[in-house]
Amino acid sequence: MSGDGVLASGPPAPHEDLPVDPRAARAAFRSAVRFAAVAAIGGFLFGYDISTTNRAVKALQADFHIGNALLGFAAASVVLGAAVGAVWAGRIGDRLGRLSVMKLSAASFFVCGLGAGLATSIWMFIVFHFIGGIGIGFSSVAAPAYIAEISPPRFRGRLGSLQQLAIVIGLFGAMAFTWVPFHLAGGASKPLWLGLAAWRWTYLGELVLALLYFALLFTIYESPRYLVGRQEISQARQVLGRLLGPRDVEATITRIASSLEQEKPQSWRDLRKPTGGLYGIVWVGLGLAVFQQFVGINVIFSYSDLLWEAVGFGEKSSFTISLATTGVNVLITLVAIALIDRLGRRPLLLAGSAGMSVMLATMTVVFAGASTINGRPQLDGAAGVIALVAADLFVVAFAVSWGPVLWVLLGEMFPNRIRSAALGLASGVQWMANWTIAVTFPALRHVLGVAYGFYTLCAVLSLVFVWRWVRETNGMSLEDMPDEVSPTAAPRAAT
Repeated sequence: MSGDGVLASGPPAPHEDLPVDPRAARAAFRSAVRFAAVAAIGGFLFGYDISTTNRAVKALQADFHIGNALLGFAAASVVLGAAVGAVWAGRIGDRLGRLSVMKLSAASFFVCGLGAGLATSIWMFIVFHFIGGIGIGFSSVAAPAYIAEISPPRFRGRLGSLQQLAIVIGLFGAMAFTWVPFHLAGGASKPLWLGLAAWRWTYLGELVLALLYFALLFTIYESPRYLVGRQEISQARQVLGRLLGPRDVEATITRIASSLEQEKPQSWRDLRKPTGGLYGIVWVGLGLAVFQQFVGINVIFSYSDLLWEAVGFGEKSSFTISLATTGVNVLITLVAIALIDRLGRRPLLLAGSAGMSVMLATMTVVFAGASTINGRPQLDGAAGVIALVAADLFVVAFAVSWGPVLWVLLGEMFPNRIRSAALGLASGVQWMANWTIAVTFPALRHVLGVAYGFYTLCAVLSLVFVWRWVRETNGMSLEDMPDEVSPTAAPRAAT
């Protein structure tokens, strides 16, 4: 899943003085946005599934008569599947192409929606939820790599952030959508149509989204780098003409071909230095992947209804709070998209870590001092308001930084010769970290002070980690990403 000359190359030297056609430039940018937006739909389906599961967890527990531990495993099974899918997505993408992997992802979403919606037991639900997770893992690797390979360097951060924007829109859209069947049926477990409970219809709704995703993937083109590697030069020329305009096509194809001649088929062994151990940049990618999840962001979205009901808010109030929090996430992600290519990746991560640390520390203090009734923490008076404000500001800090920046960095930070294997490994670790947080929270929801104390520690450590080891990649060509870790090195602008 190596970098693409599309990103690295600029106008060839003999043409540097030629004027740029503004209309051609606008058309090329629109094509890049459209290609990236379609690729990011897999992220939307992930957000949809997370939000749907959040709204259905109480119904799952009641209908299948399961305890907290099995409930946590069922809700997190999609993430476990995502880890498996992510690890293998890079290798499959190198052989079959980025688009093929995303089409397999769409098929997995379809199977998940059908099987989870009609599940007759919790274990049947877990199996199909796991299959949907494999699709999420496929898209979480293929989409960032594809977007990085079709994006001009100066826009790569913004276009790469569409993956996270799609996820949060999926979270928000599913939350708003699930209100309709739940309201019509009078509850998530109540029958709606054809004798099926309302929560089942929210999963069956995924069938339509999966089919739409699958169909739209036929409207975009394969990565130019993959096409050149397959010696499909005429198709690569056609795609590059749409993305760059006609004057840069031949020079870009030449550069891609030159870079491919210097590479060999990638394997996991490529991640190890000749002297032993993983390359430093691989460890940085793994650290970023773990910290993004260990700050506990998905607790807010996967269990938000349970969280706010547990501390004294009613069911309707909890839903309204969750919907508002998710809406804030969407808006702030748009702000991040506007800033990421202007301020850079590293400053956003540092600011986000600082903000998350403060807000999580506030929530830790509030929940640690909460009274306990029937084993559940209860927030009285101003404490509930403080917790709510701190949670929303935590989401703001995450949405403007670690949410979108992780996917941008994983798509661009690794050198060409190890990008496929490193991106797959880092994405797999990210999903395993996600799974760990999701599966452990149900058992911790009655000791929220302890849970948020751990998330606070991780947020503080993430600040130190970024300051010490994460280097800036803003404006750099994919062809120039080094193996060594040098956070103070100034980025070299793509020519």
